Amino acid sequence: MAAYGLWGIFPLYFRAVSHVPTLEVLCHRIIWSAVLLLALVALRRDWPAVRQSLRSPRTLLTLCTTTLLIGGNWLGFIWAVANQQVLQASLGYFINPLVNVLLGFIFLRERLRRWQSVSVLLAGAAVTVLTVRGGQFPALALFLAVSFGTYALLRKTASVDALVGLTVETAILTPAALAYLGYQMVSGRIVFLNASPPMDLLLMLAGVITATPLLLFTKAARRLRLATLGFLQYLSPTGHFLLAVLAFGEPFSLAHGISFGCIWTALAIYSIDAATGSRGPANDKTPPPIE
Repeated sequence: MAAYGLWGIFPLYFRAVSHVPTLEVLCHRIIWSAVLLLALVALRRDWPAVRQSLRSPRTLLTLCTTTLLIGGNWLGFIWAVANQQVLQASLGYFINPLVNVLLGFIFLRERLRRWQSVSVLLAGAAVTVLTVRGGQFPALALFLAVSFGTYALLRKTASVDALVGLTVETAILTPAALAYLGYQMVSGRIVFLNASPPMDLLLMLAGVITATPLLLFTKAARRLRLATLGFLQYLSPTGHFLLAVLAFGEPFSLAHGISFGCIWTALAIYSIDAATGSRGPANDKTPPPIE
């Protein structure tokens, strides 16, 4: 609950740094996460696992691909908070478990049971309603859902621990992040070290904010049934939803109400189906959310 609860209040942090350019925030998240994760790997003496992942061409290629996906997902979420689109981000992470079901059907040839099919169709109806009645295609929500769903699908095929995998991914992204910040510094457009000390500290805390719920999740994953983790995952988008509507004042129209109603009904059907012993994404060893 602590892990998913922290992920659920992520928008508060990114709202606090929302006046910093989105790409700069992303670079700080990458760099400081890499620093902290490398320290944790050293503390846990996981270097053999890191070396093994780098020696396997297939694993390395998979991690390079997931690196692009995680970078894109992080960028999309940061942009969503900075541009008052937290409601769309919430919709995306509510849709995500259903996207996992669909991706499993397409790429892993997992059979869709009747109630899973109903859930996926309801998710499609939610997107259609928001597009037709709301006058806005939820591109950001679908991007977040599909990018993380694809990330989870690929990480499922790579035999890499969550912490080790994320460490390698952030390490791959770090040179590009450093290069961008260096360019911004030379051009005089960088915010870091040119703003107030509290803002500099906030940007440096991006690594702690990223790693803390991840570590809590890995601890919980060893002690709880995966089905239980599957139910708890809805805490995160619920937190996003409540912050968007109650704290950030984002408009919630009738179209949003119908769309979210379809999604919540679909998730209820999906969860009941999983609880009765079916094997779905709630029971799969997928990575934790990466908002």
